[in-house]
Amino acid sequence: MRKVKSIVTLFAMFCVSVVMTGCPSDDAPKQPAPPAEKPSEPSEPGDPSGSKWKLVWVDDFDGEDIDYSVWSRIPEGTPDWARYQSLDDRCYEKRSSSLVLRGIVNDDNQKDKRPYLCGGIWTCEKKAFAPGKIEVRARMTQAQGAWPAIWMMPFTSVKGWPYDGEIDIMEHLNFDRTVYQTLHSGYIDVEGNRYNPNYSSQGYIGDVSEYHVYGAEIYPDKIILTIDGYEKLYYPNMNIAGQFPYYTDWDLRIDMQLGGSWVGNIIASQLPVELEVDWVKYYER
Repeated sequence: MRKVKSIVTLFAMFCVSVVMTGCPSDDAPKQPAPPAEKPSEPSEPGDPSGSKWKLVWVDDFDGEDIDYSVWSRIPEGTPDWARYQSLDDRCYEKRSSSLVLRGIVNDDNQKDKRPYLCGGIWTCEKKAFAPGKIEVRARMTQAQGAWPAIWMMPFTSVKGWPYDGEIDIMEHLNFDRTVYQTLHSGYIDVEGNRYNPNYSSQGYIGDVSEYHVYGAEIYPDKIILTIDGYEKLYYPNMNIAGQFPYYTDWDLRIDMQLGGSWVGNIIASQLPVELEVDWVKYYER
């Protein structure tokens, strides 16, 4: 599932949610972080190995329904981000060649007593992505309390969160004109090394209602997080124990989230809100 000293202190105290270590439940908090200072540069031309990415898998959501051999709908959970996750059809729509994940006011409290519901999909226990490049083309509407996210968790948990790592490819809050891209690990979240090196970037997005491509490139010696193909976060492998758990297999999670300690209160009159996904692409070298 991220700026002066006072802002850093505020964000450090601002626990966001509890994230998943495995598919059934999650017990770990997400936190925002300061933006990366590194200027944006195209990610692929900066690859020192000179290797090229090869597209090996794509889901363009052109079918009549979600491909449930790859994806599952995300069920309700206890952390902030999963509190309103639902399997309800009202939270999912196939719109031509895209998939819409929706956050709604629940007007059927006989079936589900929660006041809000939202949709999300993951590849948990179905499809693993080996180290490579993931890109997701998506756009979103906005509302107070909306927290759409594109993120990755280890396909197999060994030590639990945060030690096994987490890659947040995109998180958006409320009406912000920025998105967060963040890494988590035991080195970052437990040992207190949030700024050595910088583990999170807050990238400017002029209009989140337009399509943008959010990406993660996983190498043995670094991770690069991108927006529209431009590098926004560069995180090196420093060969420190527990510092780089990222060179492993991952599942992918795309969800509309509502409410929580980070994003704040939900304003019901501003719902429904949508995260529309055009395609997902996976590349290998």
